[in-house]
Amino acid sequence: MTIVNVNINSIDKVKSFVNDLAKFDCDFDLVSGRYVVDAKSIMGIFSMDLSKPIQLNIHVDIAESEEVISALDKYIIK
Repeated sequence: MTIVNVNINSIDKVKSFVNDLAKFDCDFDLVSGRYVVDAKSIMGIFSMDLSKPIQLNIHVDIAESEEVISALDKYIIK
């Protein structure tokens, strides 16, 4: 599992984020405090506080994680 912090603070970013995640056949979770939602669920994402960075858990092999990280680079907080 790979963990990164993402910033998806607008409606357009959320739509784009979910579309980018849908390209991959692995699981993604968004974690904010004690709340965990499926990152491929637009409704789940909108139930979270998007004004702050959110932790993204990527459930993928290490070999594939670089490809996923590069595709999500515009959302990742460095």
